[in-house]
Amino acid sequence: MFRPKVPTNPTPTGLVVPLTVEPTALVRHSPPPTPVAQTSTRPAVRLAPGTALALVGGGAAVVLVVGAVLVSMLLAVAISGVSVAVCAVVLRSLLASGRTHR
Repeated sequence: MFRPKVPTNPTPTGLVVPLTVEPTALVRHSPPPTPVAQTSTRPAVRLAPGTALALVGGGAAVVLVVGAVLVSMLLAVAISGVSVAVCAVVLRSLLASGRTHR
């Protein structure tokens, strides 16, 4: 069924040789197996109130630490930018005052 059909080509003598077709094997389908009820070998996770409170507290601590790190990095970038700007203004005024005094 899914085999390509190759056309028969004439040979140089002019005789047409038909393509031989191989018989396909018969496939017998067996009925699907009956479904079996799935039993879980793993017990369900049960959280005690203390455990749930510890998880919430740990998550809040992680959020606070990550937030503090990100804010400190932003503050460091802002302070660096301000210091570069102040240095540029000071250098500009020094160069401008050097030209006018001569």
